[in-house]
Amino acid sequence: MVQAGDDLAALLVASGVIPRPDDVLVVAQKIVSKAEGREVQLSSVTPSPRAEQLAQETGKDARIVELILQESVRVVRARPNLIIVQHRLGHTMANAGIDQSNVSDSSDERALLLPVNPDASAVALSAQLGCPVIISDSFGRAWRRGTVGVAIGCAGLPSLVDLRGKPDLFGRELHVTLTGFADEIAAAAGLLMGQAAEGQPAVLVRGLRWSAPAFPATELVRPAQEDLFR
Repeated sequence: MVQAGDDLAALLVASGVIPRPDDVLVVAQKIVSKAEGREVQLSSVTPSPRAEQLAQETGKDARIVELILQESVRVVRARPNLIIVQHRLGHTMANAGIDQSNVSDSSDERALLLPVNPDASAVALSAQLGCPVIISDSFGRAWRRGTVGVAIGCAGLPSLVDLRGKPDLFGRELHVTLTGFADEIAAAAGLLMGQAAEGQPAVLVRGLRWSAPAFPATELVRPAQEDLFR
């Protein structure tokens, strides 16, 4: 159980994580947020009039709604028990990534926010552990059911691999293919992490190869000028 202020790198090493320089360590956002003190006592939150109104429309706790609004730049859609927002980090996601599952065993009076800067968090862990690091979270996807692991922080490896200009199997040049390399790794790690009571917040990935330069996870966010649905 990670607490605010814990040395996450030391905890991982103590648990048996001994990475090689060419390994990739995938770490769940939840333990990063906990170590960075991103847990909020709901009793300290005062809902704004806008949060109160949106809480009535969605049936959500007005204090949670207030946190969602504080962490977001715009509300995209809302329906009962769900608010889709554009997070301050750029991600379009449910409930601004604010979660109460696996946060505390005492009550529902706490909520966990995303790290302030997940890429910076990944850089710090990577420097301490001596290997590339991905910070993963579970996202739903438009037009598809189910959640999958995605990279919200990345250090030491390319979040995107640009295959434009490369030939396909028959020599035809690729023109639009960008591979979400870090997302693919995060999704694979999610098979072992699970999303319920597995208690497996870190997965060491061994044997990957890449030649592209390192890019942070912010590169995975689609720029507004490429957004055909806004």
